[in-house]
Amino acid sequence: MAEQVENTNKSGSADTIAVVGAGIVGVSTALWLQRDGHNVVLMDREGPAAGASYGNGAVLARCSVVPITMPGLLSQIPGMLLDRNSPLFMRWRYLPKLLPWLVRYMAHCTTSEVKRISAALTPIVADSLDQHFALARGTEAEKFIKPSDYLFLYKDRATAMSSPLALELRSAAVGEPEILEHEALRAYDPAFSNDIGCALRYPDHGYIEDPGGYVTALAKVFEEQGGRFVKSELVDFVIENGTLTALVTKSGNISCKNCVLSTGAWSKPFMKKLGLDVPLETERGYHLELINPNIVPRAPVMVASGRFVITPLKGRLRLAGVVEFGGLDAPASKAPIELLRTQVRAAIPGLTWESEREWLGHRPAPSDSIPLLGPVPDVEGVYAAFGHHHIGLTGGPKSGRMIADLISGKHSNLDMGVYAPARFAR
Repeated sequence: MAEQVENTNKSGSADTIAVVGAGIVGVSTALWLQRDGHNVVLMDREGPAAGASYGNGAVLARCSVVPITMPGLLSQIPGMLLDRNSPLFMRWRYLPKLLPWLVRYMAHCTTSEVKRISAALTPIVADSLDQHFALARGTEAEKFIKPSDYLFLYKDRATAMSSPLALELRSAAVGEPEILEHEALRAYDPAFSNDIGCALRYPDHGYIEDPGGYVTALAKVFEEQGGRFVKSELVDFVIENGTLTALVTKSGNISCKNCVLSTGAWSKPFMKKLGLDVPLETERGYHLELINPNIVPRAPVMVASGRFVITPLKGRLRLAGVVEFGGLDAPASKAPIELLRTQVRAAIPGLTWESEREWLGHRPAPSDSIPLLGPVPDVEGVYAAFGHHHIGLTGGPKSGRMIADLISGKHSNLDMGVYAPARFAR
């Protein structure tokens, strides 16, 4: 349990709600709580959008209800790790530490588990575009939200239809896609290689033109409306008789009645302090930005063969999607970026650009692919809001609203039990 310390150097008050982590989930939570009339402090050790909320694929992918742990994944992993063109990378020294999480993760590669996970993800992401507009409408942040289609690109129709379970789950969440083949695909967007012969077009999606700028703008709205931002690092919790009374930070204590942990891939040690051992890993995610490209796709696309996204941002293309397992501390690898560079040249022949920007960040991956949203068991006043894997930007506003509703005592028709941190209690 967290250390019992004297509550000195107070910053905050007994009615304060402290939101720790200023990514899209944390900022959304802070704004929804503020709109419910609460006194909110938002804290981050660096600043808004300093992590995965800056470097994601930028797509509001409301059809992203299919977990990676599909049936058959286990048999595919050895080949993927040996294939230089695979989007999966491993730092082999990290494997012994990864194995306990990996065993639990792979246990979900069954049809029944995939359907259960998809059912849990759908309420968080399926109305993503509406939720982002609800959060940002009337503010400077709204200008970053761009409604669009979202396309999955394949070699041919047979390949596009080769995973009926994934198609079923996406269609259940957002409706049937339009199938574009050959001439119809070229008429829609001539940017792509002739080797790409089929696309599944999902309408009513969107993207964020500048994810870092967007989350920063939302944080500014929070401050302009009376919220307070504290740049500091969480160290511990003050727990009195099983109830949270303050946070211990590197710049002093913050008195509060509630705390929301939106600390992403860094959440595991904080949960341990609260008595919960969460099977959480980091997926080391890379992106490569191509500055001032000569060809810009009409809408964000997922190139299925490489499992990476191409998103047209302001003045650049962002390529994202490769995964590496290697923990939080290892430096960036060269191979994932080289793969993205190679793959985009194959997907868009003739593409050139003026310069590049590379990025490495950390996606928080719980072993069951379902975010942790709800009260932490056995400690009154602490809530979890992390573990969004690949859907953080997409599902951030809805997740923030769900947590704010819980704290504010609003009735919800959602079964919050599936997201409860208590599912990992021993």
